[in-house]
Amino acid sequence: MQRPLQSEDYSLKETSPHLGGGGVHGDKLTSTYDLVEQMQYLYVRVVKAKDLPTDVTGSCDPYVEVKLGNYKGTTRHFEKKTNPEWNQVFAFSKERIQFSVIEVTVKDKDLVKDDFIGRVTFDLNEIPKRVPPDSPLAPQWYRLEDRKGDKAKGELMLAVWMGTQADEAFPEAWHSDAATIHGEGLSNIRSKVYLSPKLWYLRVNVIEAQDLVPSDKARFPEVHVKVMLGSQGMKTRVSQSRSLSPLWNEDLMFVAAEPFEEHLVISVEDRIGPNKDELMGKCVIPLQSVEKRFDHKPVNSRWYNLEKHAITEGEKKKEVKFASRIHLRICLDGGYHVLDESTHYSSDLRPTAKQLWKPSIGVLELGILNAQGLLPMKTKDGRNTTDAYCVAKYGSKWIRTRTIIDSFTPKWNEQYTWEVYDPCTVVTVGVFDNCHLAGDKANGTKDSRIGKVRIRLSTLETDRVYTHSYPLLVLHSSGVKKMGEVQLAVRFARSSLLNMLHIYSQPLLPKMHYLHPLSVTQLDSLRHQATQIVSMRLSRAEPSLRKEVVEYMLDYDSHMWSMRRSKANFFRIMSVMSGMIAVGKWLDKICNWKNPLTTILVHILFLILVLYPELILPTIFLYMFLIGIWHYRWRPRQPPYMDTRLSHAENVHPDELDEEFDTFPTSRHSDIVRMRYDRLRSVAGRIQTVVGDMATQGERLQSLLSWRDPRATALFVTFCFLAAIVLYVTPFRVVAILTAFYVLRHPRFRHKLPSVPLNFFRRLPAKTDSML
Repeated sequence: MQRPLQSEDYSLKETSPHLGGGGVHGDKLTSTYDLVEQMQYLYVRVVKAKDLPTDVTGSCDPYVEVKLGNYKGTTRHFEKKTNPEWNQVFAFSKERIQFSVIEVTVKDKDLVKDDFIGRVTFDLNEIPKRVPPDSPLAPQWYRLEDRKGDKAKGELMLAVWMGTQADEAFPEAWHSDAATIHGEGLSNIRSKVYLSPKLWYLRVNVIEAQDLVPSDKARFPEVHVKVMLGSQGMKTRVSQSRSLSPLWNEDLMFVAAEPFEEHLVISVEDRIGPNKDELMGKCVIPLQSVEKRFDHKPVNSRWYNLEKHAITEGEKKKEVKFASRIHLRICLDGGYHVLDESTHYSSDLRPTAKQLWKPSIGVLELGILNAQGLLPMKTKDGRNTTDAYCVAKYGSKWIRTRTIIDSFTPKWNEQYTWEVYDPCTVVTVGVFDNCHLAGDKANGTKDSRIGKVRIRLSTLETDRVYTHSYPLLVLHSSGVKKMGEVQLAVRFARSSLLNMLHIYSQPLLPKMHYLHPLSVTQLDSLRHQATQIVSMRLSRAEPSLRKEVVEYMLDYDSHMWSMRRSKANFFRIMSVMSGMIAVGKWLDKICNWKNPLTTILVHILFLILVLYPELILPTIFLYMFLIGIWHYRWRPRQPPYMDTRLSHAENVHPDELDEEFDTFPTSRHSDIVRMRYDRLRSVAGRIQTVVGDMATQGERLQSLLSWRDPRATALFVTFCFLAAIVLYVTPFRVVAILTAFYVLRHPRFRHKLPSVPLNFFRRLPAKTDSML
């Protein structure tokens, strides 16, 4: 059995990478990529050839082979063309260059053996260097040479230079790191930037219908409306007005994505039996014609004609023409933010309508440097390997780094930027193993999760570069497992301090969420729909950002029951309440004179505050100010990261993990399900008891004046009357001092029995007597 890793292995580690800066320093090229380590590459751009010779058959199927030592890349070949154009770029990592000459050879594709046409060679010491934003190096014509070095027929247009990963040619280049990947697999390893589709909430208010024609005229139809938008479907309730002009006035919400490719389909149906509905008419509404609104003002409603439908009489069908119509109010709500990720880890809180956006407050810069100690994720050619790439998501912009082939210590050194509109947002970085290097042959397989990191921008100091190595932790059914570490460089640069501070006074979500709030159930259902739409759209990109990757980044399956999460949340609540508990214990020590000097000082402080009540609020705020200044010395210096202890993932029981990773509905044996159900009943019973006790105390407070217990209410009312007279004639300061001295009296004047007010309160009735 594998020994669990120690807690220190899960910690965040500060690193000191050699980050690049602007300008040129000696022989080292640098660029504006200042959050990553500079990586040197030899670039070869093969543009085109002309006047290539033909073989004995009179044809020429040319392609170009670029060779540097043991690394060799080839262009695509053209059939029967003496003036081909390739325009392909090859990149060779300087770290792996072990040869001083690069050969660019033109060959003729042949079934048996490819024929040599000519070549061009370059000495690496003579190759020029380029630093963006310099313009690209202009390609030149080079005369081909034969094997002996003499001039041959034909010319080749090339450009050869030394550059960094900041070069414009870098993303689309063929890399020597991926020399073993060919064909369709090449498109699956390149770095790309993706944009989520623009999502809208579609509100369909089904008001009424008129002049419906039922097939059975001997009964009043039980009519409901079914609304479909792509794979999303919802139904209204059955109209209570049993007539041919039913009324609903019911709102249905959907998620729509630009461009609006799907139409809204409205079907009016008659429920003629259990699970049996008959279509009475339908209409199809293109979303391009739907009105967009940006505030809470209602849009105009419209009558839509229902289409003809066919009814069956024996073996014959006949078309029925009728004037049925339906009254709808449809709009695309641009004032909401469409939630497609967990509300706890939102990276964007802006409304859909761009007209409502506020100016950006800064820029987030992320440098994805490297990973260390990745575990093998699959077996290839009889050996363990990992082909890792990273995905980062913030706002609507997704980025995907290139895939580093067959490496447990991959180096990406790629830098990306995002505009920031709210500091209280989270950037998510995930690491995955690419299982689609074989192109279409890998259909059915899924990219494996290695781990992910979340960084909340509000926890970062502005204009500071954070360089840390984050543990990649994944919870399996066997327990928490460290999959390796990923090294990131993060910088949050603000544009205006006043604008950023003003954001803290604004609502977290757009105004429509507060003026016309959606229910928790609605938001959960709409988030499910939004996630499906985003994953479907991004999976259609080239290369595709696969569904399992998108769902993992968006925390799609985070809503399932987990005993581990429940325990973690309970202890989080206890941690939050620990301060109040500590204050209560401190007051108890004061009241019981555990430290007489402290109790006397509290008496003196209380007297000062009572005699000078105008000092109460200033004293409280001054005290909090001093606490805040004192804690500044111990402020967090590192961004937050995955905490296994907080998550209760280190020592979780194996059966609780198995329950957490069980399918829905369950696939476990009935005995195991029965045991888990009994355990859940036990836990829920304790929670139920606590909730019931809280309800009981609240009901006792209500019963003070409800005359549910006539004697208790009479006593309380009499006490209130006498207290009002006493407090009216007695100065408040005297009452406060006497009360404080009574509460802080010495233990020799105390009794172990409960006090009179507590005894009275505990005797008050609650509604527990009425519970079954």
